[in-house]
Amino acid sequence: MSELGSAPLPPVADDDHVFGALRSPLVVVYADYECPFCAVLVARLTGEGVGWVFRHFPVKSKHPRAWAAACAAEAAGVQGRFVEMHGSLYGDQGRLELGHLWERARTLGLDVERFEQDRRSDGVAARVRRDFESGVRAGVVTTPTVFIDGERHAGLPDDTTLDALR
Repeated sequence: MSELGSAPLPPVADDDHVFGALRSPLVVVYADYECPFCAVLVARLTGEGVGWVFRHFPVKSKHPRAWAAACAAEAAGVQGRFVEMHGSLYGDQGRLELGHLWERARTLGLDVERFEQDRRSDGVAARVRRDFESGVRAGVVTTPTVFIDGERHAGLPDDTTLDALR
């Protein structure tokens, strides 16, 4: 009789979104842009200078605007501005409707027409879906979920766990 379990966490890929310098322990975060706990975690990791990988995990049932926000971040990334859009989305989670996404694109100096085409493209959707599906296979069921050297921590990690990452 075989034991059922999650697939291993996919290794860091060239097109993963890496913040800071990766070092040991390897930190991979699955999050969505509408999750307030994700915003707290992202701010803490960034503020403490921890190197980490961001992967999309838009939970549509709890956060109906998270998918569109993830696609907006990826569309901004096509124009080289993923990090700026990522920060903007977490900086104001109360404004994630389409009009606000377009305004963010304008503020970041993006070609808004191209942004909208990319945001709706199959390629951008596939990129977000790839992250989401890799999370599902690795056992992610909630946001945020943090993997520290492959060990899964569902929900916002406690202070002791986060302090150990410095």
